[in-house]
Amino acid sequence: MDPDQILSRLAVSLAIGLLVGLERGWRTRDEREHQRAAGLRTFALAGLTGGATGVLALQYGGLVIGIVFCGFALVFAAFQWLESRLDRNVSATSAVAGMLVFLLGALAVTGPLVPAVAAAVAMTLLLAGREHLHRWVAALSWAEIRAILTLAAMSFLLLPVIPDRSVDPWGAVNLREIWLLAILIAGISFAGYVAVRAFGDRLGIVVMAAAGGLASSTATTLAFARLGKAQPGAARLLAAGILISGIVMLVRVGVVTVGLNRALLAHLALPLAAGAAVMAAAAALLLWRRPAQAGPALPISNPLAVGTALKIAAFIALVLLAAEILRHHYGDVGVLIIAAISGIGDVDAVSISMARLGGGDLATPVAARAILVAVAVNTLSKAAMAALVGNRRIGLTVAGISALALAAGLAAVWAQAVLERG
Repeated sequence: MDPDQILSRLAVSLAIGLLVGLERGWRTRDEREHQRAAGLRTFALAGLTGGATGVLALQYGGLVIGIVFCGFALVFAAFQWLESRLDRNVSATSAVAGMLVFLLGALAVTGPLVPAVAAAVAMTLLLAGREHLHRWVAALSWAEIRAILTLAAMSFLLLPVIPDRSVDPWGAVNLREIWLLAILIAGISFAGYVAVRAFGDRLGIVVMAAAGGLASSTATTLAFARLGKAQPGAARLLAAGILISGIVMLVRVGVVTVGLNRALLAHLALPLAAGAAVMAAAAALLLWRRPAQAGPALPISNPLAVGTALKIAAFIALVLLAAEILRHHYGDVGVLIIAAISGIGDVDAVSISMARLGGGDLATPVAARAILVAVAVNTLSKAAMAALVGNRRIGLTVAGISALALAAGLAAVWAQAVLERG
């Protein structure tokens, strides 16, 4: 490493120390001079010391960092102990922060810069947000803590060990994908719980629906339908949430497909926009029409319904397996049939594959038609899921509005065909 690079990396090490020291120094700004163990200058020197140790490690080996770090940690911890005795305030935060600043300073010289800087920013945000974090933890119930731990275990402990391959002869059921779907459904349920607590029933449902629609409108529909079965008085509110997730799905399909293949814009824009407009108008009426009585509350007692999420994911796996068996035995009669079968569970796979094939191996109008078929089937299947998993009122509301949206889309396709012929 040449001298210019060393100097620039040492500057980053110093900047890391200054960043953390600014927060630490501001927090202890009211204390008397020489009554605090570490402030702006000390943390800046800690970062620079780590950087200088990294320079030595480049010459004499990584063991230097370990030796110097042990000495630095002993000295820093000793001064923090003396400060805690004077203030009678037992806290290891500053000691840990000082050690981490040293290590990040060394990493900035010996390793990649981006992780070192990102870790320093994350540490500073954690230090600065102490009061908010403490209030948030104090407000959590045991059910909420258990939900967070369960979701983390499902995502980071179990998901990596589940095999990423099909387990059936037809290649329809992938255990990793099914488990990921269960995590998604459970996560959307938990996100809805948090949104309702943070924003209230009405706005919380809108936020949850929009975020869920970006990830999976099918999973969002199932999560809302489950809530509707437990809370029948909130059927109108939850039906509006299902429609909002459907609107986001339509927008997502349009953006993704047109982004991959601009030639599809002329074929997809009007039908998708017509369907989204109908859903948006209906959702607005459901959300903002003033009822004769006060709107129902939406108490969600279980933040994370893992058992329900697993059952729903297993149901979708059975549907996909049955669809693939039927296609295998009765033959592949065309792209539209494949799109219709795939649209039962999701539209992303069909949308991306058709966008890539359109204009090449497949004619652009056929590719666009396949995407619209998948969207239509997915919309109908979600209406059926809402009726089966939720209550009758949600099912009828979603089904009726979905039928109107599909009719608007078909009318747009017909109008496009007339214009093209004319």
